[in-house]
Amino acid sequence: MPTHSIPYKKTGYFSKLICDYLDENPNLSPFYNRFPNLENFKHQLTEKQKNFTDDKRHLLAKRIMYQYGDNSISQSTLSNIDLLKEHTTFTITTGHQLNLFTGPLYFLYKIFSTINLAEKLNKTYPTNHFVPVYWMATEDHDFEEINYFNLFGKKVKWDRKASGAVGELSTEGLKEVKQLLKKELGESENAKQLISYFKDAYTKHDNLADATRFLANTLFYHHGLVIVDGNDAELKKCFIPYAEKELTENLSFKKVSETTKKLTALGFSEQVHPREINLFYLKENLRERIIEKEGKFYVNETDISFSKEEILKELHENPERFSPNALLRPLYQEVILPNLCYIGGGGELAYWFQLKDYFDKVEVPFPILLLRNSVLLVPEMLSEKLKKLNVSIEDLFFPQHELMTKHTKEISKIDIDFSKQKEFLKQQFKDLYELAKQTDASFLGAVGAQEKKQLNGLDNLEKRLLKAQKRNLSQELERLKDIQNQLFPNQSLQERQLNFSEFYLEYGEELLDVLKENLEPLDFSFTVFEL
Repeated sequence: MPTHSIPYKKTGYFSKLICDYLDENPNLSPFYNRFPNLENFKHQLTEKQKNFTDDKRHLLAKRIMYQYGDNSISQSTLSNIDLLKEHTTFTITTGHQLNLFTGPLYFLYKIFSTINLAEKLNKTYPTNHFVPVYWMATEDHDFEEINYFNLFGKKVKWDRKASGAVGELSTEGLKEVKQLLKKELGESENAKQLISYFKDAYTKHDNLADATRFLANTLFYHHGLVIVDGNDAELKKCFIPYAEKELTENLSFKKVSETTKKLTALGFSEQVHPREINLFYLKENLRERIIEKEGKFYVNETDISFSKEEILKELHENPERFSPNALLRPLYQEVILPNLCYIGGGGELAYWFQLKDYFDKVEVPFPILLLRNSVLLVPEMLSEKLKKLNVSIEDLFFPQHELMTKHTKEISKIDIDFSKQKEFLKQQFKDLYELAKQTDASFLGAVGAQEKKQLNGLDNLEKRLLKAQKRNLSQELERLKDIQNQLFPNQSLQERQLNFSEFYLEYGEELLDVLKENLEPLDFSFTVFEL
C-alpha cells in the first residue's frame, strides 16, 4: 500500500506551538521535560521509577480488573494488567472523550499510536515492560461534544437530556440510534459487523463508560490495550493530597498562570484558562465548579456550600466527589499511573505545556509529550483521479481558493503570471525617479503615484484573466474541488470530521490492520495512506 509523509508545518493545519515543538525550538524547552526520542525514554523511566510506589501499582491493577467487570479480556491485556504490579513496568497513555461510536477517525490513530509506541519500547528496552493505556474521559460533562458522529455528510445524533459526568449517563435512547445506523449502512457483511459493534456496546450496557470500554476493548482486543476509568473512589484516594492543596492554596492557578505568561510572551496562545480552583464537585446528575468566596466553598449553580473544615472532611471521606478539570486531570493521571508518555493531539499538548512548572512544584514527574499520528486515507478511486489531473496529494492541503488558482495557472495555455511585466514597469519607473531627482523634488510624488496606479492596473488585469481562465477550465476545476471536498470535508482534516465506520464499511478489519502495521509514532510527519 503506497504511503508517504508530509511535514506538519507544510500542511497548514498545525499551530506554530506544535511545529516549533517538533523542530525542538529551544524557546520551548522550559515547558516540557524530555523530547520524545527512544534514548530519552530510558531517563524518563528511571525518574518515574523512583517516584512511583508498589502500593500504587497493586491498587491500580486491582481497580482496573474491577472496572472491566464481566468483559472478555484478551490474554495480552490480562498479562499487561498483571505486569502493572511490577516495578519495571510503565505505561504509555492517551486519553479521549466518550464520543458516540468513537467519534472522529483520529480516535483510532490515538490508540494505535499508543499501542505501537509501547511495542517499540518493549523491543528497545527488553528488561522493562510498557503497557498501552486508554484513559476514558468519563468525568467530562459536555454532552453536546460527544453525542453524535458524522456519517455520509450527516450527523447521527443521540438526542436526550444530560447532566453530570457523561460516563454515568444511561444508554437510554441508543436503540433508536442503532436503527438509524442500520438504515444508513445497508446489508453488507461489514455493515452487519458495524451494527453488531454498536448494538453490543450501546444496547447491552447500562452507562456510557461501560459501553465505551466494551467498544474499545473489542476494536483493539488483540493488542494488549488497557482501559482505565479515573472516576474511581479508590484511585481518587491517591489524589487527596493534591486536591487538598488545590482547595487551600490555589496552587495550580498560581503556577499555571506564571507559566502561561511566559508562553504568551513568546507569542504562543493560551489553550486553557486556569481558575482559582480547578476542581468540580461530582454527584449523580451533577458536575459543577467549586468556588471559594471569603473562606467558604460553594458548588456553582447549586445550594451546596461548605466551610473549609467541612470541604476537607468531605474530600477525605468521599474523594470520588471531587473531579479534576481539564488542567488538573493530567496531574491526576500521572499520580495514579506509572506513566512515561502522554500521546495527544495538538490542542491537548498545548495545555500540557502550561503545566510544567506546576508539576515541578508538586514533585510529580512530567511525562514525555508526543503528538499522535495524523493520517489522510485516500481511496484508490480518488488517487487515480488525482493522477489523471496531475495533482499531488500535497496540493490538496492548500485552502481551496489557493488550490484552484494554483491548478488554473498550471493547466492554462495562457501565461497568467504578470511578474515579468511588473518588473519591466518597475524598471521604467526607476529611470523616471532618477529624472525626477534631477528636476523638482515634488515630481517624485507624482511619479510614485503613477507607478502605484499602473502596478494596480496590472494586478487587476491579472485577476480578471485568472477569473476568465477559471471559467474556461471550470469542468476540470470542479472535478478537483469535488476530490478535495471528499478528502477534506468542510475544508477540515478528514480525521476530525469522518467516523471510522465509513472506511470500515469498505475495508472491514483490513482498515485496522493497515493502521496498526503502518503508523510510526516517532515519525514526526503527517501520513498519507493510499488504500
